[in-house]
Amino acid sequence: MKTDTEIKVEGTKALIKAMGAVEAERYIALMSREKFNYTEWRKTMLPEGSIEKISKTAMRYRKKITAKKG
Repeated sequence: MKTDTEIKVEGTKALIKAMGAVEAERYIALMSREKFNYTEWRKTMLPEGSIEKISKTAMRYRKKITAKKG
């Protein structure tokens, strides 16, 4: 089993890879300011499916938005 520190480091690296350093820092700050129930948030805010499916959907959306801007 991973330690809490290992989980935090791995999570931070994943956020930075997915969002970039500035947006990852903003995300962490936003989440730390709010009192929330992660389980409820996960049920209502994130789409169903695997990480791969969510990622592919997000990439398609980003391409669509980028195409509209350009």
